[in-house]
Amino acid sequence: MPAPENESDLDADALFMGEAMKQALRAYQAGEVPVGAVIVRHGRVIARAFNQVELLKDATAHAEMLALTMAEDSLGDWRLNGCTLYVTKEPCPMCAGAIVHCRLDRVVFAAPDAKGGAAGSALNLLQFPTLNHRCEVTGGVRGQECGDLLRAFFAERRASKQTSSPSRIPAPDPDDSSESPYPEADQN
Repeated sequence: MPAPENESDLDADALFMGEAMKQALRAYQAGEVPVGAVIVRHGRVIARAFNQVELLKDATAHAEMLALTMAEDSLGDWRLNGCTLYVTKEPCPMCAGAIVHCRLDRVVFAAPDAKGGAAGSALNLLQFPTLNHRCEVTGGVRGQECGDLLRAFFAERRASKQTSSPSRIPAPDPDDSSESPYPEADQN
């Protein structure tokens, strides 16, 4: 993964990652996995988004996917040449595929995802040699901060699952010949 060319690139990357982190905090406050994304063109943010999978009941509502759609709307084109995506967690394969198809110039991510990251950790779709486009990739920008937020979110989620077990209606015994506990199911 190439590093930014000079100190001002590092400063800009940290600044724009801060904007993505604000979006991640919005996701966290909404009970979503805290991932935020911004897309920048010519030094200006043209799209901002955060994970909304649970809010929208849509498995594809990742921060990156929502930001790509907003950027396309902003530019009036699906081609996002000249744009950089800043995202607080390494993109998954779905998002990486969309990023390649939109032809983003560059992707900057914070926290790596060893299990499912598609920007170099688990696999690298953003620079896959047979695809029609490849992105420049920079990883680890403000990675500790974003990784800490993700770890805190999942620790809280695990703790809440341990303290509150959902009440469950026992499943009927298929060998029980008595009346069904679900009378509406007996009506034909």
